[in-house]
Amino acid sequence: MPEMPEVQAHAERLTGGFGGATLDRFRPIAFTALKTVVPAPEAAVGHPLLEVGRRGKHLLLRFEPVTFVVHLMQGGRLKPDEKQAAKPRGGQARWTFADGRALLLTEAGTERRAGVWVVEGDPLAQEPLDHLGPEADALDRNTLARLLTEHSMRLHGWLRDQRIVAGLGRRLANEICHRARLSPFATTAKLDADAVDRLHAAVGECIAESLAYERGRSDMSSSKDRPGAVHHRDGEPCPVCGDTVRAVEYRSYTVNYCPTCQTGGKVLADNTTSKFLK
Repeated sequence: MPEMPEVQAHAERLTGGFGGATLDRFRPIAFTALKTVVPAPEAAVGHPLLEVGRRGKHLLLRFEPVTFVVHLMQGGRLKPDEKQAAKPRGGQARWTFADGRALLLTEAGTERRAGVWVVEGDPLAQEPLDHLGPEADALDRNTLARLLTEHSMRLHGWLRDQRIVAGLGRRLANEICHRARLSPFATTAKLDADAVDRLHAAVGECIAESLAYERGRSDMSSSKDRPGAVHHRDGEPCPVCGDTVRAVEYRSYTVNYCPTCQTGGKVLADNTTSKFLK
């Protein structure tokens, strides 16, 4: 799933390419795409696209009367639609502009979880954005420490919980834990001051590096293209110490880590019912 850096860089590209274009039509291609009824998408017709913003992992297409909130989920993409086919492959929704150009929301796979919400007023105070925690790149050290204590859980899950901190996902959780030299299953409330300092630095560094990479591209990267030290690199040598990168497999995601860098050389059991290293 695209995370904060991918979504932020893509929002900037879309603003540069489509900012100021007047909306001529919005069409939900799949019946599951449009998640709201009121206000109607037609409220934006005849108005220019002010900008494409971001909140967490969501794109915000801002028009003066309404905002389209777009969640790409795992396999979604929002990109220029040159062909404008009547039934585009994976097509979920299309924004057509008065100059003839269009943006197409697509989703690979069969889950069809990508969606569009049309909201009036402040989108940050409404579904699906009102439950999100603070942006990960805006966390100061003291706020981070407080949230770690208030939400005591395993660190990897804490980093991915959008209600606590918005914008991070599986890849960045793996990379941040490795950069901070912390076990992905460390208990957040038990982290000492030095560990919190390392974690705060790692969050900022990993986000900044990923954003710089995405801004250097002309389109959003795929998961396999994104740089990293441990994510999806199980069996490869750790670039820091040379130890073998390991994996803990779950049904829908994988936790990657380096035993030497993160767990004192101990290998975490590869199942969800074992007693994990804390």
